[in-house]
Amino acid sequence: MALRLGDLAPNFTAETTEGKIDFHQWLGDGWGVLFSHPADYTPVCTTELGMAARLKDEFTRRNVKVLAISVDPLDSHRGWISDINETQGCTMNFPIIADPDKKVASLYDMIHPNADDKATVRSVFVIGPDKKIKLTITYPASTGRNFAEILRVIDSLQLTAKHKVATPVNWQDGQDCIVVPALSDEEATKLFPKGFKKIKPYLRVTPQPNR
Repeated sequence: MALRLGDLAPNFTAETTEGKIDFHQWLGDGWGVLFSHPADYTPVCTTELGMAARLKDEFTRRNVKVLAISVDPLDSHRGWISDINETQGCTMNFPIIADPDKKVASLYDMIHPNADDKATVRSVFVIGPDKKIKLTITYPASTGRNFAEILRVIDSLQLTAKHKVATPVNWQDGQDCIVVPALSDEEATKLFPKGFKKIKPYLRVTPQPNR
């Protein structure tokens, strides 16, 4: 069965390029991004892993750990890392799970037989400190991920987890937010000292609360 938003992210132990991990223990009390790759030495994946490595400081600033997975073994991963570092101008700085028996891939429903019955699709899972799944995105093998969008969604998730707001279309960190409909105007006035603009009874905008 496919994992859904709000589900507990299944725990697992796995060998990685940085040693054996227990997933929940490895996450600790922070956020996590788990993303899968169809195979080692594939061109799109090489660019994705390089980008994720170059964004290390951005993930760290958000208290997010990054973990990749491919169904190839560790020896293959290590050789591939050399290629990634060479071609993408980076130094790999997060682990890649070796999943040759497809245990983790199956646990997270990363193999979609109608697309490819052997390789994983490009799945992305954002997992919160409570170990629950906050976001899922699935790309076809032919399309590389947009890491700017992944960071944007993490910013929204972290903001809306602490404040009674939602983020509008194309929102970026620092921009106005939407007051959640469940709040009355009176409650919103107390919660948002910067005030809010009432466009419609159901559409109220306020400056980003933590700015």
